[in-house]
Amino acid sequence: MTTFNDTFLRACRKEDVSHTPVWFMRQAGRYQADYRELKKKYSIIDICKIPEVCAEVTFSPVNQFALDAAIVFSDIMIPLEPMGISFEYKPGVGPVIHNPIASKADVDRLKTIDPGSDLKYTGDALGILKKGLNIPCLGFVGAPFTLASYMIEGGPSKSYAKLKAFMYNQTANWHLLMDKLTVAMTDYLLYQQESGASALQIFDSWVGILSVQDYREYVYPHMEKMMQTLKSKTDVPIILFGTNTSHLLQDFRKTGPDVIGIDWKTDINAAWADLDHSVAVQGNLDPTLLFGEWSLIEQRTKAILDSVGGRNGHIFNLGHGILPGTPEENVRRLADYVRAYSART
Repeated sequence: MTTFNDTFLRACRKEDVSHTPVWFMRQAGRYQADYRELKKKYSIIDICKIPEVCAEVTFSPVNQFALDAAIVFSDIMIPLEPMGISFEYKPGVGPVIHNPIASKADVDRLKTIDPGSDLKYTGDALGILKKGLNIPCLGFVGAPFTLASYMIEGGPSKSYAKLKAFMYNQTANWHLLMDKLTVAMTDYLLYQQESGASALQIFDSWVGILSVQDYREYVYPHMEKMMQTLKSKTDVPIILFGTNTSHLLQDFRKTGPDVIGIDWKTDINAAWADLDHSVAVQGNLDPTLLFGEWSLIEQRTKAILDSVGGRNGHIFNLGHGILPGTPEENVRRLADYVRAYSART
């Protein structure tokens, strides 16, 4: 039997490792020929909801590349459906919500979810993955703020004017919405852990649009509650990630994650030093570099690895997800290079 590779989990805990572990956000997706072929038969919703297909897609990059972690294939919008949010994925746009939140009545109508029944397909997929993987598998959710932004805006946004107007003008309703999302996503994460996930990631993709003051007033209390609940019920590593969040990293740390994801616009070593190396860090190559020549990818990857100097607690990843059109060969070479270059002698 193949030995279980716990390098990623050890790095999350800032323990000694044989090499810097590597995995990629969106490591299963449209850049893969295998995935594009599968998408001819199944929609993204189908893939998320059919456990065997979900597991197949999750296994795919693990079989293809030298990775130290898998992440269950799903989408942050999936748990909103049983809460009563109706949405569809529009090509070139993303998720579009048919019944956006605009009032207290809309918030009150949101249903309480039971992950074990409403989201059982994710648990079943994680069960399949646990049996077949020799590396850890992450479970994940969208953070309450990022989900709320979709729910209020009705889809992706450039200005987030509707979201901020709701937050500023209907503050009590905002906190009610955030609390409902906090409870639901915490329960869903715990269900994923119970089903086989050995680490959990929270994607707060859009929270970087907020000032520090707004984050502390409108988001921080909910994230702190989420982390405290998770920490009281599980000891698996928790990763918190957002883009354009260099100004929020200190507040991220105070919420209590084990690992903080750093986007590609931030110097990872400087950010880590600012965090007093009190948490592990994940990142942070610019995903668009994977469209470049290998010599440039190698140079920039080496610079990141050199800057952190082999300190325990670094997980190599991109500063965001792999983009459609990314050459698969560059992903393969990158994973191999990180493992080989960072090998501890």
